[in-house]
Amino acid sequence: MSQSVLLTIARASIEEVLQADISIDRTQLLEQYPILSQPMATRITLYHDNKIRGSAMSETAQRSLLDDIIHNAKIAAFQDDNFDPLVTSEYLHTTIKLTVFSPDGELSHQSEAILKS
Repeated sequence: MSQSVLLTIARASIEEVLQADISIDRTQLLEQYPILSQPMATRITLYHDNKIRGSAMSETAQRSLLDDIIHNAKIAAFQDDNFDPLVTSEYLHTTIKLTVFSPDGELSHQSEAILKS
């Protein structure tokens, strides 16, 4: 499974809230990428103009990788107490950094902003 799949899930999680539309097909993702059903912890950090714009992290692997990415992406974007909820105009220029804490160690991936600032 490529890093782009994980980052796409994080982006889609935020877009679901911004667009008020459920777009993530969990069943299809779990069938296509069985590793997403494994319990893993993640950290999602959002950056806007190269500054942190929101962050959320799981302390332990309590949820499946899929559910943890979805959960933490939404928390980082809309419920981080240090920031106002993310709005669409910011989201389009936001970079997402996703860190997965697996039994094999820490894996980190970063997306590009949809629109360059």
